Amino acid sequence: MPDILASPEIQAFASGFPVMIGHVLLTFALLGLGATLYAWLTPWKEIALIREGNAAASVAFGGVLIGLAIPLAVSLSVSTSLRDIGVWGIATLVLQLFAFRVVDLILTGLPQRIQEGEISAAVLLVSAKLATALVLAAALAG
Repeated sequence: MPDILASPEIQAFASGFPVMIGHVLLTFALLGLGATLYAWLTPWKEIALIREGNAAASVAFGGVLIGLAIPLAVSLSVSTSLRDIGVWGIATLVLQLFAFRVVDLILTGLPQRIQEGEISAAVLLVSAKLATALVLAAALAG
């Protein structure tokens, strides 16, 4: 009976699993960094609004998280090393945070409406940010 631990599949798993964990952890760290930077750079404070029960702020910040995660996920899928993920992940965050800021400027008045709890404003803002994320993700994929 062959030794199951010596099989090529188990050996591939044993060598690949730690690499995958490192890639995932770095990507989650970049996501956390991006979300923190976004919350720090925006004129309104989503976390405080969410703690106060503002559903519109929660929807808007949830959209930011998804909008940051989409291009980071593509970066993770096309990268082959931690360095590659780091370089493309940071480039993605910079471009996405810049694009989010442009969206915020174009859709003037929405931040105030979100502070006031208007879900419709949050949905429009999230939609614009997700559209930006999808375009950036496609650009990364080539």
